[in-house]
Amino acid sequence: MSPIERSEIGEVAPAEPPAGGEDDQALARRAGKDQAAFGELYERHVTAIYRYVFYRVGNEEDAEDLTARVFMRAMKHVGHYDDRGVPFTAWLYRIAHNVVANYHRDNSRHPSIPLDEVELHGAHSDDADARIDGQRERSRLLHAIRRLPEERQQLVVLKFVEQLQNSEIGQIMNRSEGAIKSLYHRTLVQLREILGRLE
Repeated sequence: MSPIERSEIGEVAPAEPPAGGEDDQALARRAGKDQAAFGELYERHVTAIYRYVFYRVGNEEDAEDLTARVFMRAMKHVGHYDDRGVPFTAWLYRIAHNVVANYHRDNSRHPSIPLDEVELHGAHSDDADARIDGQRERSRLLHAIRRLPEERQQLVVLKFVEQLQNSEIGQIMNRSEGAIKSLYHRTLVQLREILGRLE
């Protein structure tokens, strides 16, 4: 069963371990020799990683394949994972970023998001005209996001899809929180400029 069947794309993955369960770092320390520990990490994070990959590549088949690659790579290297104060999720997102970057480099194309498969929060309405206007706006916004450089697309997905804090994004992108704030500001300015050109 694919992650998309287990939960909706917009669902937020659990950040905390189940009551009485081990935290990610403890599981990661055991996972090199204990497949059940790695299985628990997989179950905790597969939905979030799948969602991140899906928004970067735009279709379910590729997202499922790439998510599997992320976890295969993580399983292969989890024995060398070193906490160093960085959450396990940041390590996973870095692997996912590299897998997606390799995918785009190998396919020599920009990320594409099928607009009919994306549903943003607040897009439901009983009024047909409002729905059509919402779809047009969503289409325009996603078209503009695809024109951003890859790093800025990653920031937008982590900030608005995954709803992560700047400090968490900094850990994933290996930058300071201040650098993320600055990049976020420049990204919004660039996005406004692109949207202005698309009008």
